[in-house]
Amino acid sequence: MASSSSRRRSSSEEDLWQIMDQRKRKRMQSNRESARRSRMRKRKQLDDLMKQMTQLKMENNEIIISLNSKTQLLFNFEAENSILRGQVSEITHRLESLNEIINYLNGVFETVM
Repeated sequence: MASSSSRRRSSSEEDLWQIMDQRKRKRMQSNRESARRSRMRKRKQLDDLMKQMTQLKMENNEIIISLNSKTQLLFNFEAENSILRGQVSEITHRLESLNEIINYLNGVFETVM
């Protein structure tokens, strides 16, 4: 009987070891799957960030081009404005000269009459 009890124990222990081994394999497989899903998530996040970076670089280039264009327009307007200010100054000076001539002539005609 001792040998049959010993066999049962070893058979029972064997069953326990098999169950533990099976659980261990299952857990390892589950861990592998979890790690695989995690790598896939990280890869997708990296791909998404790369796409976003490309999009932002394109938008940045468009903004730079637009800014350069507007800066050039500003320089053109400033140059034109400077020319117009010079013309206004010249016309104002001419008008003042003409007013002086008119005042002088009015003074001459008042003394003659």
